[in-house]
Amino acid sequence: MIWFLAFQPLPWHVIWSAAFLSVALWQPLFEELLFRGVIQGQLLQTAWGRKTWIGLSMSNLVVSLLFMSAHLAGHSLSWALLVFIPSLCFGFVRDRFGSVYPAIVLHAFYNAGYVLLTGGATFLNSR
Repeated sequence: MIWFLAFQPLPWHVIWSAAFLSVALWQPLFEELLFRGVIQGQLLQTAWGRKTWIGLSMSNLVVSLLFMSAHLAGHSLSWALLVFIPSLCFGFVRDRFGSVYPAIVLHAFYNAGYVLLTGGATFLNSR
């Protein structure tokens, strides 16, 4: 591991900034456009997708299950399960406002907060 640090091609703050932008901006943008924009949007056009269960649309529940399943590709089962509740919140916001944009903003703030609370402290202490 030490040899890797000696040959680091970019300064750590550049790497951390790029990673932060990816997690806090690009991933929420693309995930929300696909899951809440395209899939949930299509399901909401059906009568079944507009039905609700405990205040959540069926389209939101289905999309949240898909969103959770998609996270299984790169994460553990426990991590994927932890994605389900925030996904329901993003879907609820999408349903409530009739637009994917508030869900994108909420997802970006959620991810940014997560990075700053977990990874940000490590970064700041290493400078």
